[in-house]
Amino acid sequence: MSVFSDNTERHRYELTASEGDSWADYRDVGGVRVILHVETPAEARRLGYASKLMEAIVGKALYEGTVDLTEALAAVRRFA
Repeated sequence: MSVFSDNTERHRYELTASEGDSWADYRDVGGVRVILHVETPAEARRLGYASKLMEAIVGKALYEGTVDLTEALAAVRRFA
């Protein structure tokens, strides 16, 4: 099982799992949240955690009504 959270102090989305924590660093620039870097530890790679993390990030933005995916990469739009 994994747990998703938004660590606002570190400007980072986090996905905690038994195999290790995945995260996505972000910055808010001109009213746009920009994902700067996504990391998954070696032990958790190829287990779908990066996909779960991106799905949770997009889901949170859609739920909050703060997302416009018109300019997003296809790799991100597929989670919408």
